[in-house]
Order: sequence, then structure tokens, then C-alpha cells
Amino acid sequence: MRTISMQWNLRQVMADRGLFQTSQLLPLLEERGIHLTREHVYRLVTKPPQRLNTDVFVALCDALGCTPNDLVVPVVEQRPAAKTGTTDSGPKIGSLRPVRAKVRRPDGA
Repeated sequence: MRTISMQWNLRQVMADRGLFQTSQLLPLLEERGIHLTREHVYRLVTKPPQRLNTDVFVALCDALGCTPNDLVVPVVEQRPAAKTGTTDSGPKIGSLRPVRAKVRRPDGA
């Protein structure tokens, strides 16, 4: 099974440009018409976003002088497929047959 996630590099890109506080990003975004709360910018910098407005994404790239590839790196992982019990190992249902039972009485007759 193949799973795809992303590596979010906003904090690293900011640091490369000498920006070490999330509050330094606010005026750069506001100059580009993006008005976010301090808390929203903090979450954007510290955690990979699940959803990101394209206007915000483009404004980040413009403000930091970077490309989308600098901010987002796809991560592809190969995981073994989950075992469902339908693999080819073990006896087939068609080869299983009942075993005749022998009934014995306790008195030996």
C-alpha cells in the first residue's frame, strides 16, 4: 500500500530568511492582503496544515521569496498491505472434510 503525506517546511524557510518569530510573518502577509490572526499564523508555522487557502499559500511564497516546492515536500511511503486472511497460505476450504466420529460407550460394549 502506498501512502502520501507532506513535509511542511515553513519554519525552516522562515529561519533561512532570518525570521524566527511567527509574529514577524503577520505584516508580510498583511502587505499582500492576507489578514490572519496571530494564533492562525502560529499554527500555520508550527504544524502542517490539513487545508490551506491558495491565496495564503501564494502570499507565503511571495513574502518569503520561495517556491511552493520549498514549502511542501511530498513524502511517499510504501507500507505492506494489511493481511485480510484471504491469502494463499493454509488449507483451502474445498480440501477440508469432516472426520467421522467414533462413539464409544463407557462400559466397553
